[in-house]
Amino acid sequence: MPPFRPGVLEDDMRLALTLTLYAGAAAADSLTVYVPDYFGSEWGPTPAIKAAFEETCDCEIEFVAGEVLTRLRLEGERTEADVVLGLNTDVAAEARELDLFAPHRLDTTDLTLPIDWTDETFLPFNWGYTAFVYDTDVISNAPGSFAELLEMDDDIRIVIQDPRSSISGLALAYWVDAVFGDGATEAWTQLEPKILTVTKGWSESYGLFTSGEADMVLSYTTSPAYHISAEGDETKVAAIFEEGHYFMAEVAAKVAGTDQPELADQFMAFILTPAFQEIIPEGNWSYPAKLPRDQWPEVFRNLPEPSTALFYTEQEAAERRDDVIETWRSALTQ
Repeated sequence: MPPFRPGVLEDDMRLALTLTLYAGAAAADSLTVYVPDYFGSEWGPTPAIKAAFEETCDCEIEFVAGEVLTRLRLEGERTEADVVLGLNTDVAAEARELDLFAPHRLDTTDLTLPIDWTDETFLPFNWGYTAFVYDTDVISNAPGSFAELLEMDDDIRIVIQDPRSSISGLALAYWVDAVFGDGATEAWTQLEPKILTVTKGWSESYGLFTSGEADMVLSYTTSPAYHISAEGDETKVAAIFEEGHYFMAEVAAKVAGTDQPELADQFMAFILTPAFQEIIPEGNWSYPAKLPRDQWPEVFRNLPEPSTALFYTEQEAAERRDDVIETWRSALTQ
């Protein structure tokens, strides 16, 4: 038997204690939340949301950024997500068909949305209106209606997004459909000569606009808030149309198969608290889903707003999707 060496025993005890403490730290509850790329970027709201939520729990939250709906389709019931953020009302029907989500069981009667909300699965956390944003240094006589936009000279340069790959592009297709109905093909035909290019996503379009390569860009009525607040630039303005603007909300959902059901419920409830909602306006540059208007940042309270919210329910959006995309495609490829 080897001689007794106290130092070795002490080292072993220290190692055992270290491993025990590490195991205890590693055992802290962890919540995985899937989010879109823009939401999970370093300039998005996730760092602030992470810090605020982790103050309320003995847990860690991990945001996984990417194409949320696409990833859920691929993973199915094997998904590692406990909660998903960033689905929207125009793809809710597709997401619901995956049969991956549990009811949120939260009171949504006092949300600050321009429409009534009764969905028991998808919980809205922010919303906005689709709009064309322009530069007042370039356009002095902005259109006050969709009809006036179509009547503008064809030398105006507009950039939009592809409805097959972009949620904002799809919202525009629904917007045209809601405003013009059977006349949607003619409306697209009138708009087509003014379209400089169609980009895959919003970021590419907006970059063309801010670099001066385009006069107008398909975006949101809240987009000017960023320029005013972050840059002190009041030349970027959303054209408000008398026919109304298409409304879209982003939603969260709890994954039914989560192995952290209580923590997932806690996070879902956290979404509707001021601690989360106050991050949204200047974190995601959109309207909060549950925050009184007098608690919005001043720049948001002062933004011009449409008088009419145009909206397709998820069932209507699902039924109209193929038709509105085909109307867009055929008109722009003639």
